[in-house]
Amino acid sequence: MADFVKGLFGNQKPAQVPSAGDDDFADFAGAPDPTPAGMSPFTTTAAPSPFQTSTVGQVPYTAWYRVWERVTINDFKLELYILPFVLLVVVLHLWGTRKNRKIATRWIKAHAPLLQQEFSQVGYLRGQPSGDADSVQALADASKIENMLREKKADEYMTYATGRQNVAFIDFKLTLAKRYNPLMRFGETAISLFFESFPVPQERLEATSYVFDGREAQIVPNYGKGEGKKSVPNSSFDGFVFAILHKDLMKRLREDRYDLSLTATKDHAKLPIWTTVMSENAEITETLLTPELIKAINDAGDNFEALVVSDQPMDQPKKLDDTIPRKRINLSIKLDTSGNAFASTIPLFQYFLRMPDHLVSAGHFRAEAMRRIKQTREDQIAKIRRLDDDEKAEERKLQGDKAKKEKRDQMLGRMNADEQRKYLEKERERDTKRREKKKTVKA
Repeated sequence: MADFVKGLFGNQKPAQVPSAGDDDFADFAGAPDPTPAGMSPFTTTAAPSPFQTSTVGQVPYTAWYRVWERVTINDFKLELYILPFVLLVVVLHLWGTRKNRKIATRWIKAHAPLLQQEFSQVGYLRGQPSGDADSVQALADASKIENMLREKKADEYMTYATGRQNVAFIDFKLTLAKRYNPLMRFGETAISLFFESFPVPQERLEATSYVFDGREAQIVPNYGKGEGKKSVPNSSFDGFVFAILHKDLMKRLREDRYDLSLTATKDHAKLPIWTTVMSENAEITETLLTPELIKAINDAGDNFEALVVSDQPMDQPKKLDDTIPRKRINLSIKLDTSGNAFASTIPLFQYFLRMPDHLVSAGHFRAEAMRRIKQTREDQIAKIRRLDDDEKAEERKLQGDKAKKEKRDQMLGRMNADEQRKYLEKERERDTKRREKKKTVKA
């Protein structure tokens, strides 16, 4: 029995290695060591990787905040190209705005003494000389040069003056070149060379004086009242249109302004050859063309553009309210910013400030001279009134047709189908007879 157990468990024979000639089984017993030949456990890191891991010429990976180790100057090529243009645009903008501000400041410094001499308030700050410390400080602030001028745009400056007999107020507008934007400046100049509708950009002063014309009580209710109760002189004068223009602007202004289209153009022997007169009557021309005005225009030379006295709107009136006379005086002067160029136009500017006084004293003409002028205004008013009446009649007709249609729809809504059919047949018969009758009358 013991021999039997040994035979089952402990008396096993070792496995026999197959012979080399046996082709039915693989020879695993004599297989070599799986470690490759010539490889040492100490040199396994030198084995070539199946992926490209070379870092030659590349920046090694570092922490995200170490930017100087992750980027190079080549990453900013586009910025290096754009940055000089941005800096150039900024520098030109700063230089252009500063240059325009200097020109505007120089202009107000040259004309402020005249304005302060003629008006009680120059600029947008009001100072009341009541005697206390606050009013004295307010008056001092209002008289400062920087407070007299307001920058509306980089190429447009404005100021204002009021507080004078015969003048309600005056608006001044300085239009300067777009030095802060050379591309826009060049584009406007180029367009003006090819299209007549685009005038050549020009630096100019535009001033508009709005006269009282006897309406002091409506414009300034407290004028002439108070402790002194001064008597207000009559500041009204006849309404007319008169202008002295540079011939380069004659065509454009006549086309753009309705009031100048009412005048006749004629050269004057006392004026320079490059100017012309637009007037509604020869008597008006001789009255307004004073020796002081002629001398001031000659002194201004080519910088003079236009001087217009008008009681009519600049645009074609379309309503009766537009035909109400609003008398004003317009002055346009070129700004020559080189050197002391303002000195040549200051006499004309001073005459413009005092011209309302001359109109109040001498702007009253004979009835024969004003007859044609008044007839022109009345014809325009009658034309507008006819157009207004036609529009009202058309509106009334439309309202009547709408009321008839609503009444017809209500009537049809209360009828049955047979009554509606009979009513529509009669309506078609009436329309047919009406059309035939019209054809017969026309024939």
